[in-house]
Amino acid sequence: MAAALQVLKNTAAVALGTTAASIGYAAVIERNAFVVREVTMPVLSPGSSPLRVLHLSDIHMRPGQRRKQAWLRDLAGWEPDLVVNTGDNLSHPRPCPPWCRHSATCSVPGLFVFGSNDYFAPTPKNPAKYLYDKGFRTHGTPLPWQDLRAAFTERGWLDMTHTRRELEVGGVTIAVAGVDDPHIDRDRYDTVAGPASAAANLRLGLTHSPYTRCWTASPPTATS
Repeated sequence: MAAALQVLKNTAAVALGTTAASIGYAAVIERNAFVVREVTMPVLSPGSSPLRVLHLSDIHMRPGQRRKQAWLRDLAGWEPDLVVNTGDNLSHPRPCPPWCRHSATCSVPGLFVFGSNDYFAPTPKNPAKYLYDKGFRTHGTPLPWQDLRAAFTERGWLDMTHTRRELEVGGVTIAVAGVDDPHIDRDRYDTVAGPASAAANLRLGLTHSPYTRCWTASPPTATS
């Protein structure tokens, strides 16, 4: 019995240490670990003009994150032709992250869908839950996603939530289909299902968490 109790104590200590390490990593390292990764993908039809797409996701903006705001403003230096934003822009109930008002990327044609942390603030949780209880969900304080949507659309970005569109950017015809976040069961794939236009040079599928369901459960007609 004593040996079993010692094993339980050691297991609890390891679990506590892992949780503390995860919280420390998220609080100190991950929140400042924003980075740009550049990838060239030969997906356009032969003879098409090159297209530079800036994909933004998981910004999780909070008040006072001036370094992150400056980094986002500097992304305009990449001179994208199109911005694709796949959600989790917010982590605080302030109506709109400052970068949306000041970033030059908002003057570039853009598409967006939301993630769970546009609708609800994050809450403290055990990250191991994602490994052994994939159905586990907790929602924090409701966030002003309507104000965020208005800020994006006022700058000309297109809300792709449960929507299909075709647009032309830089001489490239793009067919786009998007859904809300499957992570919190808001996706409705049937609203956008069906073949994309054969005339499109590029087909895009937008969702915040494709690993959860959506494109993986229903074979896509638009590539993500």
